Amino acid sequence: MRSDAIKKGYPRAPNRSLLRSLGVSDQEMDLPFIGIANAWNDIVPGHTHLRNLSQKVREGIAAGGGVPFEFGVIGICDGIAMGHQGMRYSLPSRENIADSVELMAEAHRFDGIVCIGTCDKIVPGMLMAAARLDIPAIMLTGGPMMPGYLQGKDLSLVDVFEAVGKVAAGTVPEEALCTLECAAMPGCGSCQGLYTANTMACMSEAMGMSIVGSAAMPAVEAGKLRIARETGLRIMDLVRSGITATDIITEKSLRNAIRVDMALGGSTNTVLHLMAIAREAGVPLNLETFNSISDTTPHICHMQPAGPHAMVALHRAGGIPAVFQRLIDSLEDAETVSGKTVYQIAEEIQLLDESIIQPITDPVHTSGGLRILSGSLAPNGAVVKYAAVHESMWKHKGPARVFDGEELAMKAILGREIQEGDIVIIRYEGPRGGPGMPEMLAPTSALMGLGYQKVVLITDGRFSGGTRGPCIGHVAPEAEVGGPIALVRDGDEIIVDITTKRLDINVDEAELDRRRSMWRPKARTLKGVLARYARTVGQADSGAVEL
Repeated sequence: MRSDAIKKGYPRAPNRSLLRSLGVSDQEMDLPFIGIANAWNDIVPGHTHLRNLSQKVREGIAAGGGVPFEFGVIGICDGIAMGHQGMRYSLPSRENIADSVELMAEAHRFDGIVCIGTCDKIVPGMLMAAARLDIPAIMLTGGPMMPGYLQGKDLSLVDVFEAVGKVAAGTVPEEALCTLECAAMPGCGSCQGLYTANTMACMSEAMGMSIVGSAAMPAVEAGKLRIARETGLRIMDLVRSGITATDIITEKSLRNAIRVDMALGGSTNTVLHLMAIAREAGVPLNLETFNSISDTTPHICHMQPAGPHAMVALHRAGGIPAVFQRLIDSLEDAETVSGKTVYQIAEEIQLLDESIIQPITDPVHTSGGLRILSGSLAPNGAVVKYAAVHESMWKHKGPARVFDGEELAMKAILGREIQEGDIVIIRYEGPRGGPGMPEMLAPTSALMGLGYQKVVLITDGRFSGGTRGPCIGHVAPEAEVGGPIALVRDGDEIIVDITTKRLDINVDEAELDRRRSMWRPKARTLKGVLARYARTVGQADSGAVEL
């Protein structure tokens, strides 16, 4: 056992003495030591209930013959961090989370690890750590929040964001906005739709790193507690069998995860996160993989924000196992931490609602929910949630309205300075330029709330999983490193063609070369985490990982 390094032999008497001060008994000294990385805190709604889950995990580990040791991991709420300086710290926190789990597991020589988290950067950070450590590991996600409710309508956080635009448009009074904000988020769990947190929970289960049924199970259901206890038991089976994270996170399992993502129409952020997880696992993965899988995978679940269904609907329809069943002919059989293969899981499930998980022959769209675009504006790629774009905007060209930062763009949008047909460019918000590649749910929701139908938003930053409409992010190379997006000027014609996966600027190369010769990066002063992150982070097309 790895943990023998801290507890076996007479030279380890000082180490054992410290362990005994924790209450570890002689009998327990001979058992596997299991780390529990718990992202509990009381500022993130998706994490406020994780103490209850960790207690059940502890029970399962003890019942399975192991000794649990729990430690804390940070977690940022992207919704609370949205729209201000705090959002620049969200993506960098993913690297901090991966590092902190690695540090604790390696220093204390855990034989296995259970990671407990729910939200946007916490789940991928923990999966990155699991792959990096390559010890037996399971990801336990905390589950989605139940929908809010007001005047006969189910609500989610995006309803509140979009209502801000309606207040700016004068179509909704501020008093109604207050009523809405009080009703939208009724308790613990990740935000209700298929936004980034829930998409990554689905990805964890789809790649085999979470117990069957975990991703869509609501945070408040007792079934989540049972899954937590089963997680504790199963980690002991993995330890005894010597099954490590990279036995589960393989090229096959990551392709399966991408296929499920395409079928669900998940968040654009999964491209960044799956690339980062693959890198830690030593699995080759590039943007073209996403496009090739998208081309051959129908979008069969019309989930929020583009569609009507919250995560609780997916759970009631059979969850990820039922999606497996729909996709069985295109999935690859792979092992999972549950001890069953993907095919076995698919065969055992009963699909309960075809209106939620539609047949392959009657999809929402004939191809997957995400597409990778490239062209003269994004030579190394950009990402769009195709499933959330109305067909009328799959092809569009218009004049650029250029803003060096989200704040300036938001001011122009709320001031009604944007015209229908415009293509809003928000730049210097990439991994280095942000720094931190902030999400931009506020401007996208404001455009929706104000009633714009034909405005495209393009950025080298990111979009929330709650974003809908023609919003293209992750433009690479970013403006900060001199990518073509840095050379765009007001009035330049931008051509978007999602059907052919193109994103171009209609300016001749000689003029672009002239502009490039005059371009200089923006002067700025950074300190602390953001300064270090800006120096070391790579581009979005490789997962925005620290190099």
